[in-house]
Amino acid sequence: MTDLQTDIAFSLCGITKSFPGVKALSDVTFDLKTGEVHALVGENGAGKSTLVKIIAGIQSADSGNMLIKGKSYAPPGRKDAENCGVRIVMQELNLVNNLTVAENIFLEKLPSRFGFVDYPKLNSAARRLTQQVGLSIDVNAKVSQLGVGQQQMVEIASGLSQKCDILILDEPTASLTDKEAQLLFAQIEKLKTNGVSIIYISHHIDEIMRISDTVTILRDGQLVSSHPTNQLNADQIVSKMVGRNLEHSTLRHNTETGPVVLRVEGLTRGRKVRNVSFQVHRGEILGIAGLMGSGRTETMRLIFGADKPDSGKVYLHNSSTPAHIKNPRHAVNNGIALLTEDRKEQGLLLPLSISKNISLAQLSKLCRFGLIRNSEEKQVAADFIDKLSVKSSSTEQAVGNLSGGNQQKVVIAKWLYKDSEIIIFDEPTRGIDVGAKFEIYQMLDNLTKKGKAIIVVSSDLKELMAISDRIAVMSDGKLTAEFNSNDWSAEKIAAAAFSEYIN
Repeated sequence: MTDLQTDIAFSLCGITKSFPGVKALSDVTFDLKTGEVHALVGENGAGKSTLVKIIAGIQSADSGNMLIKGKSYAPPGRKDAENCGVRIVMQELNLVNNLTVAENIFLEKLPSRFGFVDYPKLNSAARRLTQQVGLSIDVNAKVSQLGVGQQQMVEIASGLSQKCDILILDEPTASLTDKEAQLLFAQIEKLKTNGVSIIYISHHIDEIMRISDTVTILRDGQLVSSHPTNQLNADQIVSKMVGRNLEHSTLRHNTETGPVVLRVEGLTRGRKVRNVSFQVHRGEILGIAGLMGSGRTETMRLIFGADKPDSGKVYLHNSSTPAHIKNPRHAVNNGIALLTEDRKEQGLLLPLSISKNISLAQLSKLCRFGLIRNSEEKQVAADFIDKLSVKSSSTEQAVGNLSGGNQQKVVIAKWLYKDSEIIIFDEPTRGIDVGAKFEIYQMLDNLTKKGKAIIVVSSDLKELMAISDRIAVMSDGKLTAEFNSNDWSAEKIAAAAFSEYIN
């Protein structure tokens, strides 16, 4: 870390915020120095996102005050915060899908000439910014054509498009590849050198230890501690975050598996998925590793009927006859569930309540004479809220008002209620804090004990090695290797993930 300037760029004192039934923040106080990376960590629901939304003018505090360079700061809106030099890049994407990359980056300040958008100037500026963050894409491409990781980089490029003094990054690497993350870290170092102060939210403790100068830890809306990063180690940070020691938390224990319940043969769709074959047993967790864009998600979508394959077959329950899964409804009716990596767009109805979202996949179970039995629906939701430790005010709280990790738990609850035999988890812990991760790992282990067949797609190799019985590796649309727990290593898996890109 470079030496920090000692002057205070931003201060907050006694920030308190409540929502109906929930006290999100209670008397939070800390300082942000000029040119430092100040990490803000805590479990989902700890109050991190609420706090940075208050700083960015998206929400207002109930009490407390803020100062920029010693002057009172209380922005009534996000635009007012930006005019004061405060910008935020949020975890949940805020892009307009039918606009181009360039238009999204400069949406608030489109260059014009004679009353019309100056597209040559716009595209030239957008290319400079995308190159700056290491994004090699056509700036004239529609954002809807990009993957989640690329969209995240566009969001970051947009955040860097205007000069700012305080930059808030909320889980910026959640959807990035390692290479993209390294480019982001290099950009952060440049910003620090230019005196920009950065508030950095991440669940990746290794990132925190690497790039931050100060770590502030929140738990249940309260400030637990704020220390220079070099005075803490990873275990201390985790312990302070969760208020308990996770060393003895149970991960995957090898169990005896049953017969094959899912067999995929020669599944192909263009160059995205090329002749992929594998099988999954009852009571087993099969991990799917690979780089972003390797075809992992596309393969799962083919199995679930969300996309149509060019060729290949899917067999269920050791049948010799291929299953005809034409769409997701057919998949659900055949006992297959898919928890997508994009929970907000594809997994939840954000304006609806927790109880409505959980019952979505199994409404018939709650209906009598065509009417939903609301009391039973609420009881089902209450049971899952308790079982999965969902932090909420009630079963009727809108899912859109939950933290990211608690939203993920609601998606999981929906499919657990459906009681599917084959459950596919695509990046189940993306944006989830370390404490909630262990809860989900335990839940996956319990599902296998009930005989469920589990597929977990994850970019976190340590995660896959901790919870899987076998790991299949994809590279450039192909399944290139398969490992059992007694013969895998990080090096072998990484080599297989890169194999099709270097040959």
